[in-house]
Amino acid sequence: MLKRVFVAPDPGRARLRFATRAVLGIGLAVVVCGLTGQSLAGAVTGGLAALLALFTVTDPTVRGQAVTTALLPCVGLPVLAAAAELHDHPVARDLTFLAVVGAGVYARRWGPRGHSLGVFAFMTFFVAQFLHATTDQLPALYAAVGLSVLTAATVRFGLWCYEHRLPPTAVPAPTAAGGLARVTTRQAVQATAGAGFALVVGQLVSGQRWYWAVGATWWIFVNTASRGETVVRGFRRVLGTVLGIALGLLVAVPVQGAPVPTALLVAACVFVIFYSAAVSYTWMMLAVTMLAELLYGLLGVLNPALLALRFAETGVGALGAVLAVLLVLPVTTHTTTDAWIQRALRCVHTCTAEAAARLAGSATADPAGRVAELEQLLGRVRLSVAPLVHPLNPMLGRKRRAHRVLDLLDDCAREIRGLVTVAADPEASHDARLAAACWRVETAVEALTDGDASHLTATSARPPAEPALAHLHGLERALADLAEPLRARSGSRLVGA
Repeated sequence: MLKRVFVAPDPGRARLRFATRAVLGIGLAVVVCGLTGQSLAGAVTGGLAALLALFTVTDPTVRGQAVTTALLPCVGLPVLAAAAELHDHPVARDLTFLAVVGAGVYARRWGPRGHSLGVFAFMTFFVAQFLHATTDQLPALYAAVGLSVLTAATVRFGLWCYEHRLPPTAVPAPTAAGGLARVTTRQAVQATAGAGFALVVGQLVSGQRWYWAVGATWWIFVNTASRGETVVRGFRRVLGTVLGIALGLLVAVPVQGAPVPTALLVAACVFVIFYSAAVSYTWMMLAVTMLAELLYGLLGVLNPALLALRFAETGVGALGAVLAVLLVLPVTTHTTTDAWIQRALRCVHTCTAEAAARLAGSATADPAGRVAELEQLLGRVRLSVAPLVHPLNPMLGRKRRAHRVLDLLDDCAREIRGLVTVAADPEASHDARLAAACWRVETAVEALTDGDASHLTATSARPPAEPALAHLHGLERALADLAEPLRARSGSRLVGA
C-alpha cells in the first residue's frame, strides 16, 4: 500500500506540485487568520475553507477554476448562517443537513463546478457542527472563510499557477435525459437516505459527535458511481480510519496539541491527503483521520475514548452508505465501468494523434497534457473496476478478466508516455510509417469501443528500432490483446454482467 502511493506514476510531478502547493496555500491562510486576530475556531474554519478551495475546484480551465473559487463563499456563507441559526433546534438542523446532503450530490449533474460547490456547502455545515458554531460567531467565521479563500486563490492563481488545461472531474455521465434514470438524481436520493440512517444511528451512539457518521456517508459517495464502487470505498474508509486511529494513539495523543509539533504534523497530513488522493483512498483517509485528531488535540479534547467513538461513528456512516446503494435505486457496476474504459481508450487515440502531430512539426499539439488526462481516466477506471478485483470477490473469472484489462490499459499508458517523451525531443523527426501506425491505433480503438473487436489480432512482427515506432508497435499489441478480455458476452458490457 505504501509503494502504491509513493511509487505510482506521477507524470509531470503533478501530484507532488498539487500537494506542495496545498501545504503552502493552507499554511498561508491559517497565518493570515492568525494575523487578523482570528480565534482557534476561526483558524480551523479558514484552514478548511482553503483546503476545499485547493482540493475540490477542478474546472477544465484556469478561468473556470477562478470563477468556481469566487463562488465558494456565496454558497458556503448562507449554509454556515443556517447551521448557526439552527444550532439550538435539533429537528430543523437535522432536516436542513439532509437537504444540504441531497442538494450537494445532485449538483454533480452540473459538472466540476456543481461538484465543488456541493462539497463546499456540505463541509461548511459539517464544520459548524464540529465547532458548535452559534450566531454570535458568524462575523468572525465569515471573515475567516473570505480571507482564507482569497489567500488560497492568491497562491493558486498568482504565486503558483501551473495549470493550463485540466481534464474534467470524474463525474459519471447520466444514463437518461432526466428523472430517476439520471445517475446524479439516483445518487442524491441514495446519499440522503444513507445520511438519514447515519444521522439517526449516529445520534444514538453519541449526541455530541453524530455528525462524524453523516460525514463518513457523504465522503463515501463522493466520486463514486455504482454500488460496487461505494461498497469498496466504504471498506477503504473504515480501514483508513482504523489505521489513522492506531497512528493517532502513537503520535497525536502524546503530542496533546503542542503548537509546534502539531503544526508540523498537520502540514504533513495535508501533504499526504493531496498527494495520495488520486491513487489511494485508504491512505487519504488515514491522513484525514490524523488531521482530525490533531485538531481535536488543539481543542484540548483528544483522548483514546474519542478515537474509539470516531471509529464507531465511521462504521455507522459506512453502513448507511452501503445499505443505501444496495437497497435504494441501485446503479450496477458494469454501467459505469464500460463508460470509463471506453473514455480511456478514446484518450489513448487522442494522445497518439497529438504525439504524431508533434513529431510532424506541429507547434500546437500538446501530448503531455493529454497524458495527464489519460492518467486521470485510468485512475477512474481502477476505481470503477475495484469491486471486480477485490480479494473478497468470489467470481474468479470476472476477476481475472478485470485484472487483465487493467494490466493492458497500464501497458497502453506506458507506451503512450514513452511516445510522448520521444515526441518532446526537438531532434526527433517524423517518419512516414507513423501515419500508418497511428491509423491502425485509431482503427483498433474504434473496434474496441464499438464492441466489434473480433478481427483484432496481436502482431508478431519484430518491434521497429525507431523509438516512436517501437512505442506505437507496443501500443498496437496491447490494444489487440485487449480484444479478448473486453469481448462482452452480452455485447454491450466490456467486463461482464
